[in-house]
Amino acid sequence: MAAGVYRSLSQGLRRITPFGSRLYSDEVRTVTLIPGDGIGPEISAAVQEIFAAASAPIKWETSDVTAIKGPGGKYIIPQEAQESMNKNKIGLKGPLKTPVGKGHPSMNLLLRKTFQLYANVRPCKSIEGFKTPYPDVDLVTIRENTEGEYSGIEHMIVDGVVQSIKLITEPASRRVAEFAFDFARAQGRDTVTAVHKANIMRMSDGLFLKCCREVAEDYKDIRFEEMYLDTVCLNMVQDPTQFDVLVMPNLYGDILSDLCAGLIGGLGVTPSGNIGADGVAIFESVHGTAPDIAGKDLANPTALLLSAVMMLRHLGLHDHARRIETAAFETIKEGTALTGDLGGKAKCSDFTREVSKKVQEIE
Repeated sequence: MAAGVYRSLSQGLRRITPFGSRLYSDEVRTVTLIPGDGIGPEISAAVQEIFAAASAPIKWETSDVTAIKGPGGKYIIPQEAQESMNKNKIGLKGPLKTPVGKGHPSMNLLLRKTFQLYANVRPCKSIEGFKTPYPDVDLVTIRENTEGEYSGIEHMIVDGVVQSIKLITEPASRRVAEFAFDFARAQGRDTVTAVHKANIMRMSDGLFLKCCREVAEDYKDIRFEEMYLDTVCLNMVQDPTQFDVLVMPNLYGDILSDLCAGLIGGLGVTPSGNIGADGVAIFESVHGTAPDIAGKDLANPTALLLSAVMMLRHLGLHDHARRIETAAFETIKEGTALTGDLGGKAKCSDFTREVSKKVQEIE
């Protein structure tokens, strides 16, 4: 990849951030911070503390996201949060709780729809020194984020019979396929695998696969493969090193990305980014709110911290991203300040202090 390549991950200007090119900037950027629920405020504060130790040029604009009913009774994002994201374009989000079976809809889904965050990017890479059954995982799942089974089109036909509609469109499928190939090229990766069940859902998944095949014709430098979802799951747990970049519809991505996270130690160490049109992006931790340990200084901030590192690279702040990531990985490798989910007995504040100390020692 040519040095100095910089294209931010936004469909609007067809730009892609390779998360690794050498672009430096000291310009202070304002980021919308959505602390979230449960342990969210604690891990968000940890990230802020580590960023301050690294002198990262980020100004935080905290915004609450609580579902409210708008005109017509539909749930919407609070106006203040919408205005903040529309202005800043970049957000960092902690975990948000979602009621099961009743109440407001998933706020995560509402955020993605509100800001048209069409691609979820989930890197899964083994962490040196953190022992898991698979030591050499290095893959990326890219999930179409706006439609599929998560389109929210459900209704009751008669009592006891509910119909949920899976929506697949050509524009959304083509858009995420182009994103996946652009991402692979920018990252120096050589293979994109389209994950589908077009043998069963011939029209919906068939359309998604058709779009992937057509887009692949414009990227002859990238190997294109297509594979059934169940086959991918089988092969993934046998040998995840055979996969590189995988692109798939919404529901498949939700399930498969969590499976992949399990290969490297779980959601507590897995970063995630949601990329949208017009330069908007929200980076997030994808684990739960863990209400049982909220407020007890026991949470692990690694996933949100690594998501914030992805955010820095998206903004072109690669030196700060490198230093913070290195400090986090060295802390995990040493194993003296690990939180409970990582096999240690340290508190969230202990881990945060150790990373903050190390980041100031790294040149």
